[in-house]
Amino acid sequence: MTVAERLELDDMQGLILRGYRDLPAACFVLLAVKDAAAARGWLAGLVPQLTSAGTRPAGSAINLAVTMPGLRALGLPSEVAHTFPLELREGMVTEHRGRVLGDVGESAPEHWLFGGPATPQPHLLLLLYAKDEAGLARLLDAHANAPGVTELHRLPSTDIGEREHFGFRDGISQPRLAGIGGTGVGDDQAVSAGELVLGYRDEYGLYAARPLVPARLDPDAVLADDVEGSGERDLGRNGSYLVLRQLEQDVPGFWQFVDAAAGEDRTALAAKRVGRWPSGAPLVLSPDADDPGMDRARLNAFRYHDQDQQGLRCPVAAHVRRTNPRESLDPDPGSDASLAVGKHHRLLRRGRSYGPRLPIEQALHDGHDGRPRGLYFVCLNTNLARQFEFVQQTWVNSPKFAGLYDEPDPIVRPAARSRCRRCRCAAASPACPAS
Repeated sequence: MTVAERLELDDMQGLILRGYRDLPAACFVLLAVKDAAAARGWLAGLVPQLTSAGTRPAGSAINLAVTMPGLRALGLPSEVAHTFPLELREGMVTEHRGRVLGDVGESAPEHWLFGGPATPQPHLLLLLYAKDEAGLARLLDAHANAPGVTELHRLPSTDIGEREHFGFRDGISQPRLAGIGGTGVGDDQAVSAGELVLGYRDEYGLYAARPLVPARLDPDAVLADDVEGSGERDLGRNGSYLVLRQLEQDVPGFWQFVDAAAGEDRTALAAKRVGRWPSGAPLVLSPDADDPGMDRARLNAFRYHDQDQQGLRCPVAAHVRRTNPRESLDPDPGSDASLAVGKHHRLLRRGRSYGPRLPIEQALHDGHDGRPRGLYFVCLNTNLARQFEFVQQTWVNSPKFAGLYDEPDPIVRPAARSRCRRCRCAAASPACPAS
C-alpha cells in the first residue's frame, strides 16, 4: 500500500533525497561530546547550516547524525530516551546483535576501528561533501574542530566514480519516496515516505516508532504535535535512522576466486554472483553479455518471478536478488502483493568508497597492494529491526533463502571476505532541540 503524502522537505536533511554524487569529495567525521553545554551551543549554530532536502546544494553539503550515547551526553532526559527504538538504545555491541548481524570472528566488535568495546564511543557523525578536495578541507577546518567536542576518527572517501571496488556500478536500485521523482517505468521502486522518513505512514499505513517529548519539555512548541494524537511532541518527525558500516573489500580475493573457477569467463561468473554486469545491466534483461549502452530507465524495469522465475538468467542467490527480491517472495510470487512484501524491507543507501582503486588485472596478477579499500555503507530507514537488521540477517547472512539451504550472500559473505567496523546513529531533524 504505497501512500504519497505531502513532505516537509525543508525540515528534512538532504541525504533523504540525494546522495550528493555531484559532490565527489566527502569525509565522515566521528566526534565525542566533552562539554555538553559548549557542544549544544555549537550545534545550535550548526543546525541552520545543515543541507535540507528542499535545497539542491551547488558546492557543498553538511548533514549530521547523533548516536544514542551522543543524545545522552548532550543531556537528553531519560524519559525521552526510552521512547527511541530498542535497537537504537541497545546499540550493536551486544551478543544478540552480533548473531543477528554476523558480527563474529574478524568482524566481532573487539576488532572494530570505532564504536566497539575497545574504542571511544562516537556521539556525533558529521557527513561533509564538497565539489573538490579544497572545498572539503574548508569544511573540515570550519566544523571538525568545534567547541565542546573532540574528533575521534575521520573516514575520508575516495572518488572512484559510479563503480565500487569490485568494479560494478553501484547505487542503481534505490527506493524513492512516493510522489517524488520516478523514471516513468512502473512504480516498483516507490515506497511510502514512512519507510524512510519518520512521522509519515509506512507501507502498512502505520507510523514507525519515533521519539516523543512531553509538551512541558517543549514550551516554545518547536516540535510538531504527534500525528497519532498522544498529546506529546514529535522529536523524530522528518528524521530517520542512519546505519554506518565500514566494509573492507578484498579485491584480489574476489577476482582470483572467480578467475580460478571460470578463467576467461571470470567476468560472467562475477556477474552471476552480483546479479548485474559491471555496467549495471541486470542479468534478467541481458543474461549472456554486458550491455553498457542499456537505457538508464531499463536498469530497474524488470521483475524476477515474471521474467526469471527459476533463476536461469540471474541466480536466485545473487547479491542484488537477495537484497531486493522484488516480486519473487511468498506467499504469492509474481503478484503485486509479493512486491508489497519486499517494500517493507527497503533501505535507502548513501554509501561512499574509500581507498585507491586496484585495477582488476593488477589484482589478478600482483595480489594485494597492502592498502585498505572498501565501502562506507550508509543507509537510512525508519524501522531498524524490520529493514536493516532483517535484510542483514534473513536475506544476506542466512544460508537459507528462497529455497536454498547452504548459500549465504556470495558477495558480503563469505567470498568478498568483508570486515566490518560499525556504528549506528539517529539522523536528527533540523528542528531537533536535542541538537
